[in-house]
Amino acid sequence: MNVNTCRESFPQHGCAYPEDRVMTDSLPSGLPAPRPPVDLRLDRPTPARMYDHFLGGKDNFAVDREAAERVKQAIPNTYEIVWENRFFLQRAVRYLAEAGIDQYLDLGTGLPTQGNVHEIAREIIPDARVVYVDNDPIVLAHGRSLLASSPGTTVITADMREPHAILGNADLRALIDFSRPVAVLFVARGVMTSGSYLVLSHLTTDGPPPAAVARTVEVYESATSPIVFRTRNQIAQLFDGFTLQRPGLVRPWQWRPEPTDTMHTKWLYAGVAQITDTPTGRQ
Repeated sequence: MNVNTCRESFPQHGCAYPEDRVMTDSLPSGLPAPRPPVDLRLDRPTPARMYDHFLGGKDNFAVDREAAERVKQAIPNTYEIVWENRFFLQRAVRYLAEAGIDQYLDLGTGLPTQGNVHEIAREIIPDARVVYVDNDPIVLAHGRSLLASSPGTTVITADMREPHAILGNADLRALIDFSRPVAVLFVARGVMTSGSYLVLSHLTTDGPPPAAVARTVEVYESATSPIVFRTRNQIAQLFDGFTLQRPGLVRPWQWRPEPTDTMHTKWLYAGVAQITDTPTGRQ
């Protein structure tokens, strides 16, 4: 029974199986027992499923859509914001792959969609390795299905607010060699070697209407994880210890834009920075 079948057959239970379920008594001798069903937490919206709805995906539930619609009421251009962020991620990964980075740790990855990190990186480095991390169990279920035919990639369930659990994960350690440069979010900065990169985008209070920010924060108070807005100065502090690459900390659409990027909003700041032995950054 896969995720979709489980959802259709037992929607009231909110069950999902990271791998196809096989009855224990039908397993050949010596094989491990199947994993137990995963609680999809259908009583509360999750940021990953809400983000999927914002992007036009179908892997979300009524509780997520209701919360997402409340966000849209507060922020009418939500669609532009999430795609602006997505396009920044893709440009940043392409930039890093061109710089020779072949290891990526994608934290808070969300549900799979077009233009995932491994797809972009492998356009330039075919054997690039990618570990996806999210605390939503449905991401694990869908990610394993998507990555089944992509060796050198994996998805793990963990909370980015618990870096030691992420860095101690055996599946991550099997793919990521922290003695070599890696592109990763700030959670793993303590183990990043010289030449590694930090790619970060963050919601900001500098620009958006305060009332819209407050309403959005209120919606996420009922979700499985909160949403946090910061000032530009506070976001800049997250890059302490790194050298920001040009054009610095800017709106996502201003970071090495491409002619096809048309999503321009004032809700985010983004940047790419490197750990270097000298204060100079790649141009």
